[in-house]
Amino acid sequence: MKTSLEITAEPLPQALAFLSGNLTAFNDADVGASGRKPLAVFVRDETGAIVAGISGYTAWGWLYVQWLWVDEKLRGKGVAADMLDAAEGEAVARGCHGAWIDTFSPTAEKVYERQGYKPFGELPDFPIGRRRIFLQKKLP
Repeated sequence: MKTSLEITAEPLPQALAFLSGNLTAFNDADVGASGRKPLAVFVRDETGAIVAGISGYTAWGWLYVQWLWVDEKLRGKGVAADMLDAAEGEAVARGCHGAWIDTFSPTAEKVYERQGYKPFGELPDFPIGRRRIFLQKKLP
């Protein structure tokens, strides 16, 4: 079989779907179905506009918080903690035993540690001058 290597910054959606489908099939055969399910928590103001939110998913008994954002006006008021509590509660209801999150913000790192997350790894200079830290938490 002759092959060629392609590098692109604009992959076709169907090519990404093909890759995702094949990797999912491989992983399912290797360790069992992930049960991956999206999970989001939003905070809305009186007009219905999103002023904070979490987006991630649960899979293989873990909650992964991919994105967590809080509007500047609400920072320092416990909104992130409330959202994490809600996401973790839903994850436990889905049968999860752990949660993980990553950040390169020293402020966010402190918030997550106050919520019971413990560091388990880091990438130095991600971005340059910072470190990307990975944190995990055992769920009840």
